[in-house]
Amino acid sequence: MKIDSKAKVRDIAGEKVVIMQGRLGADLTRIIQLNGSSVWLLEQLADRDFEVADVVGLLTSRYDVDEQIATTDAAKWVEQLRENKIVIG
Repeated sequence: MKIDSKAKVRDIAGEKVVIMQGRLGADLTRIIQLNGSSVWLLEQLADRDFEVADVVGLLTSRYDVDEQIATTDAAKWVEQLRENKIVIG
């Protein structure tokens, strides 16, 4: 999978968000607020293919978390990206 090139992190009123534009003629714009970990992960994974295992590796290399917890968190994070159409593939 890959981060959709239309998903750009923006700083709005001091908060990091991703704004996903809807189609013309329909109000489908979504604003997704991100925490610091999500922003960092999106930056690390931008412009490359990745799998959940890559997210796990990033989490365990940056945070003091065991692999089992990182795997659970990574799977949830990727699922949220899919639900919000931030990833393709």
